[in-house]
Amino acid sequence: MGAKRRGPAAPPPPPPGKKRGKREARAELRAALRDAALRERAAAAWRRGEPLRHEAAAVEPAPFRHGVIPGFLAGPAFAEALRDELLGLGFRGRRNDLLSLRQSEELGGRPEPHVAALRHALCEEFRAWLSAVTQIELEPTVDISCAKYEYTDVLLCHDDELEGRRIAFILYLVPPWEESDGGTLDLYSTDEHFQPQQIVKSLVPSWNTLVFFEVSPVSFHQVSEVLSEEKCRLSVSGWFHGPSIVRPARRTEAPLPRSPHIPYDHEILYEWINLVYLDMDSQAQIQEEFEERSEILLKDFLKKEKYQLLCEALENKDVQWSRRGPANKRLYETAEEDSLPDILKKFLQFLRSEALFLLLSNFTGLKLHFLAPSDEDEDAGEGRAADTAGHSSPKPEQEETDHHADSNPHQPDQPDNIPEAQDGETQNGSGVPVCAGELRRWTHGHYTLVHDTQATEFALDLLFFCGCEDWDPEYGGFTSYIAKGEDEELLTVNPEDNCLALVYRDKETMKFVKYINHRSLARLKKHANRTGFWDFSFVYYE
Repeated sequence: MGAKRRGPAAPPPPPPGKKRGKREARAELRAALRDAALRERAAAAWRRGEPLRHEAAAVEPAPFRHGVIPGFLAGPAFAEALRDELLGLGFRGRRNDLLSLRQSEELGGRPEPHVAALRHALCEEFRAWLSAVTQIELEPTVDISCAKYEYTDVLLCHDDELEGRRIAFILYLVPPWEESDGGTLDLYSTDEHFQPQQIVKSLVPSWNTLVFFEVSPVSFHQVSEVLSEEKCRLSVSGWFHGPSIVRPARRTEAPLPRSPHIPYDHEILYEWINLVYLDMDSQAQIQEEFEERSEILLKDFLKKEKYQLLCEALENKDVQWSRRGPANKRLYETAEEDSLPDILKKFLQFLRSEALFLLLSNFTGLKLHFLAPSDEDEDAGEGRAADTAGHSSPKPEQEETDHHADSNPHQPDQPDNIPEAQDGETQNGSGVPVCAGELRRWTHGHYTLVHDTQATEFALDLLFFCGCEDWDPEYGGFTSYIAKGEDEELLTVNPEDNCLALVYRDKETMKFVKYINHRSLARLKKHANRTGFWDFSFVYYE
């Protein structure tokens, strides 16, 4: 449910004696909602945290308080006319880290008669019923919009929390729907840190059924991916507002451990890397392009025989994979390094090696090794790439230079005055270049999200991909870079076999891996055992 603006108040009903217009409609809610005894039973169940299961209205306490009202609108004709009006509205596609769907504009001011009648019924009769049941004084305003979910559309795990939101609602106007069609409203349990744990309940959309729930620090939910290629999941959704409540502080996660390089000399480069990338002229050309664009993709990066050995080892059944969450931030699998075959352990050593730190300095112009030229060297006309073969090099003392922060968010010569680090990582205050990384497995349903507690810093991202043959960007799985607070993509890195992607990001740049959708399973026709791909994801800090 993506709208974030508070909608206008519902228009007042016409004064007594005023003749209704020809196209004016009236929304009648289910008669049982006017039953005082049922309302009192629902209020008692809500207050006590007990279930109420009545054919006209159900209230459930777990995993967080929610209710279901089948046959919400009285009479089939109104609901059908409402659906037809909604389908006639203009919809815009929305695509970002969290969602993929088509959404209407805010419905708060729409003049269509059935839309206006629904809005009035929600703001008046239903708001009064909700206030009585939940004991929350709800304001006479409502955020309301319409969404269409079609094949592979999804809304990932979130809690709906925004200042003043107290009750969320969804009214389904769908064709006959099965759980196998996807598009379920999935509710998550939470841990002691108010983080989502696992899906414990899935509500299947049903025609003219309204679901509502209390917006709270534990109201984590998602709309699962729509798997039907024929059906459209049409819904009207929004929020009622009320007095704000105190929210607990967001939990700060433990970071991936950072470490300085490990001492391996240049021979490890000749063991692994395509020799074209070890040529000094090639490195100078790569650095020139990188400094201009802040990103580069190096194809056929490893020697073919080494790359084949990596791919074979990644298929090894003895490798142990652990799921990484929580679902409001990410979902993918990471390898337990102790379980890896030797070739994979050696490649991780290569990525952490002193020789690679120096090579990355030559590729990017960043100072990831004390032998790398500094800005002062370049200003004095002494700058040159450090020789990764070890034949000659600038003076070896560690240089501590103060860089001036440029206003351009993508200049590789930005400072390392890092405030707070991404995912709670501590800043690199030692002055010694460090790295952090992991081996990840990606398949259908995996993703990462930009999230509220994610801080940013100056860093060099390295991605090396394996097992991506015939991967289509329509499947998702690409890494997207965006400016903080914006949806527009600055850069997209698509998975590509034996490719090394390098991207420099600053404090205003966020990244996410796009949800891998159901289309990705089409690869099984060409690659019987290949449901996804792998990447080695590392971050290097000056």
